[in-house]
Amino acid sequence: MSYKILVTGGAGYIGSILVPELLKQGHKVTVLDNFMFGQNSLLECCAYNHFDVFRGDARDESILKPLLQKHDYIIPLAALVGAPLCSRDKIGTVTTSRDAALSLVKLASAEHRIIIPTTNSGYGVGQKGVYCTEETPLKPISLYGIVKAEAEKIVLDRGNAISFRLATVFGMSPRMRIDLLVNDFTYRAVNDRFVVIFEGHFKRNYIHIRDVARAFLHAINNFEGMKNEPYNVGMSDANLSKLELCAKIKECIPDFVYLESPVGEDPDKRDYVVSNEKIEKTGFKPLYSLEAGIKELIKGYRIITNSKYGNI
Repeated sequence: MSYKILVTGGAGYIGSILVPELLKQGHKVTVLDNFMFGQNSLLECCAYNHFDVFRGDARDESILKPLLQKHDYIIPLAALVGAPLCSRDKIGTVTTSRDAALSLVKLASAEHRIIIPTTNSGYGVGQKGVYCTEETPLKPISLYGIVKAEAEKIVLDRGNAISFRLATVFGMSPRMRIDLLVNDFTYRAVNDRFVVIFEGHFKRNYIHIRDVARAFLHAINNFEGMKNEPYNVGMSDANLSKLELCAKIKECIPDFVYLESPVGEDPDKRDYVVSNEKIEKTGFKPLYSLEAGIKELIKGYRIITNSKYGNI
């Protein structure tokens, strides 16, 4: 079945993979984006008759309101993402990630279906050896984690919605982000052949960007059975520490050297392991392994030779 879908921030890292997949499935897609990074990642989509795009801010209710009236689904991707960028622009982080969700809930009708990406970084620092499930209390420790947890509550309390608590995303995208952990470490391995790690025992979960897109398609196709719930979206076999991640990269780049610094600390303090069993029980399973993603990134970094592809 074909739906009319509005994607805010659709020209970003995730949207640049998701929007073409939605179009291939026959959905009518409209993107609202301010193109703050100067990206041209959706140019290929312009050939589709069932694609439209507007330059504007997702916080601007005068733009958002008329667009909402024409769509069945809303996927609000617009956000300032990542601890460094959020620390640099705290007001923009709050207004884009949380206040825009308030506007969306206020302007949307009860019939609108919302699928919102949040983050499993909301779990903050977990208990050693204890998996974080969707029932685990959220204890975000970064501004990004705090506002995304607030946005999730706003949308789920409204109803007719699904929240995806995304693991750390990796993989190539037309609007690339090198600053994400797997992407960053692989970039350093390809270009510098070494990395110095702070607090290498800290663990987190990972998910390939194309599996993120698949999760959204899965939610659209199974909305009634999944609605009004949060879901962790990650790979169950990829709850890895930074040191374990580097070992995986070294398997693909044997001369990569990684060292753990005895001094210094990581500004991103999250440390947890995550269960993805809930979404797996709905029939969703990731297809792209960490190894496949690293090999993909290695090829991509033969093309990308500078660091403009990031949020910092």
